[in-house]
Amino acid sequence: MTDNPIIWKPAASRAEASAMNRFMRRNGFDNYGDLYRWSIDDIAGFWEAVCDFFDVRFDKQADDTICRPGNIMDAGWFSGSELNFASHLLRYSGDQAAIIFCGEDGSRSEISRDELRVKVGEVAAALRNAGVARGDRVAAFLPNCPEAIIAMLATTSLGAIWSSCSPDFGVNGVVDRFGQIEPKVLVATNGYLYNGKRIDSLPVVYGIVEAIPSIETTVVVPFIADNAPDESTTAVPWDAFGVAGAELTFLPVEFNHPLYIMYSSGTTGVPKCIVHGHGGTLLKHLNELGLHTDVSESDRVFYFTTCGWMMWNWLASNLALGATIMLFDGAPFAGDGRALWKMAERERVTVFGTSAKYLSALEKSGLRPGDEFDLSSVRSILSTGSPLAPESFDFVYSAISADVQLGSIAGGTDLLGCFAAANPLLPVRRGELQCLGLGMAVQIFDEDGQALAEGKGELVCTRPFPSAPVCFWNDEDHERYRSAYFERFPGVWAHGDFAELTSSGGMIIHGRSDAVLNPGGVRIGTAEIYRQVEKLDEILESIAIGQRWDDDVRVVLFVVLRPGVELDDELRTRTRSVIRAGATPRHVPAKIVAVPEIPRTKSGKIVELAVRSVVHGEPVANTEALANPDALKHFGGIAELAEA
Repeated sequence: MTDNPIIWKPAASRAEASAMNRFMRRNGFDNYGDLYRWSIDDIAGFWEAVCDFFDVRFDKQADDTICRPGNIMDAGWFSGSELNFASHLLRYSGDQAAIIFCGEDGSRSEISRDELRVKVGEVAAALRNAGVARGDRVAAFLPNCPEAIIAMLATTSLGAIWSSCSPDFGVNGVVDRFGQIEPKVLVATNGYLYNGKRIDSLPVVYGIVEAIPSIETTVVVPFIADNAPDESTTAVPWDAFGVAGAELTFLPVEFNHPLYIMYSSGTTGVPKCIVHGHGGTLLKHLNELGLHTDVSESDRVFYFTTCGWMMWNWLASNLALGATIMLFDGAPFAGDGRALWKMAERERVTVFGTSAKYLSALEKSGLRPGDEFDLSSVRSILSTGSPLAPESFDFVYSAISADVQLGSIAGGTDLLGCFAAANPLLPVRRGELQCLGLGMAVQIFDEDGQALAEGKGELVCTRPFPSAPVCFWNDEDHERYRSAYFERFPGVWAHGDFAELTSSGGMIIHGRSDAVLNPGGVRIGTAEIYRQVEKLDEILESIAIGQRWDDDVRVVLFVVLRPGVELDDELRTRTRSVIRAGATPRHVPAKIVAVPEIPRTKSGKIVELAVRSVVHGEPVANTEALANPDALKHFGGIAELAEA
C-alpha cells in the first residue's frame, strides 16, 4: 500500500468543533476508522443516523430503511416514505444571502433566503399554469446563474424532473440529451459571456425548440443585454414568467421519485440518461457536504462549474445546510486571470471548489493567489474532475494557503456524489484523497474480481448506497443500467476508475480503467504519467494513449507546449527521464508528439478514448460531446512521424 507524507493537519479545536466529530461521538465512536466500518457494516443504521442528525423531514415515514441490502441496483431504500427535495433546500428563512452571483465582467447580484423562497413559489405557480405536473420534465439551457437554481427548485417542488446543460453545447449536443427525455418546458438563455466575448444563444434555442416537439413553453432568461427573442416566437421572458404572490408549496413524493436526469459524457455514443431520486440525492449530499465538507449556515461555498456538470447539483444542495452558495459564470482566467481569487477575497468564500486542471493551469500561469489576496476566510479547497497531481498539492500549500484543508474528492455523475471524500478530522497526505466516504463500501478488485489488500485495480462498491441511480431513462428492462456498472463483476458496482488504497485509509486514482495503458502486459494508469509531466514547466498539459504496435502496445504522449517552446530532442529526453525517475521504465512513452490543443468534454475532462480512436483510424462516436472537437484532427497519422 502507498503511504504519502502528511502535509497538513487540522487544528484540534477545528476537528473537535466539526459536524463529523459530533456525529461520530453521538453514534458512540472515537475515531473515523471505526465510524467508517460501522457505516458500511450497518448501512441501514448509518443512513437512519444521517436522517436524524440532519433532521430530514419525511412527510410519510418509511416502512423499511432498506428492503434488499444485497441489491445495489434495487435496494428499496426507505420504502413507503415520502418527502420533497426542494423543501429541504428552502427550509431556511431570513435575510441572509442564499445565492450570490458573480460574472467574469464584474457583475454581481444577491438573493436572500426569503427572496429565494418567494421567487421559487412564483415560478412554480407559472410552471403549474404551463401544465407541468408530477413526473413532467423541465429542461434548462442556462449559464450558472440564479435563474437556474430558482427554476430547478420550482420544478422539483412540484414533483417534476429537472435536467440541465450549459449553453456552450450546439443544437445537436442538446438534442442528443433533451430529445431523449421529452421536456414540456425549456428554460433557456439569450446568450452568455466567456473570456470577454458575448455569445448569442438564441439561434441554438430556436434549433432546440424546432427539433424537440414535446416543448410546449419556452422561457428566455435575458442573461446578456439587448438580445431579445424574435417577435415571431412564442418565447416567454423570464421576468414575465411568475405568478406574483403565489404560495410556496411542496408536493411529497416517494423516496425514489425522479429528481434529476443527468447525462454521461456521450463520447462513445448518445449520452446515457441517468435518473437520480429525491431521497437518495438529499441523503448523499447531506452526508458529503455536512459531514465530510463540514458545511454549516456560516459558510459561503463556491464551486467552479457549469449547469452541465454534476458539481452544479452538488453546489445547489449546500442550501439544505443553510449555507450561501456562490455562483460564477465565465472563464476562470478571464481578464488578468485573477477573477476567482478576487471573488474569494471580496465575498469571504470559505469553501473553494475547482478542478485539478484549473489548479495545474494556475501553477503554470505563474500566479500565486496567496501572495496577492487575503484568503484567510478559505478553510477548504476542493478538487475533482481528474486526479490531482502531488505537485498540485505542493502548489496549493505554497502559493495559495499554508493552512487550508485540500480535499481531493472522487466520484461521478453516476452516483451524484463521491466514493472518496474530504474529512475534517484527518490530515492531508501529499497526492492522496483523504478517506473513503461514509456509507460507501469501496474495494479494489483485480481483473478476476478478487479484493486487493494492496496494489492497483478496479474501484468497486460492494454494498448499496442511496444515491445509486433510480434507473436510466427509457431503459425498461434495466439492461443498459446493469451493463453500465454490473457486467464486469455481477452484483458489484464497477465504477471504471483504476485506483489503489493507501495504508492510511486514503485512496489514489490512477485514471480511468478504459484508458489504462498495457505495454508488455503491465497495466498503467494515465494519471501516473501526467503526474510526472506536470513537473516540466515547458509542458502545459498532456494526454497519453496506448497504440497497438508490433503485436503489443506502445505508449504515446501528446503534449501542449508553453508558447515559444519547441519540442526538440533535449526536451523529449528530459521528459522521458522525469517519467522514468518518477514512475517506472514501463511508463516512458515510445513517442512524444506536440499538438496545439487537447480535446475535452464540456466539463473539462480530457478524452483519451477519442484520441486513441483517431490514432487507430477509427471513428469517434459523438464529437458533439466535446467542447473542442476540431482538436481531434491533430492526432491522426502519428505512426508516420519521424520521432521514435
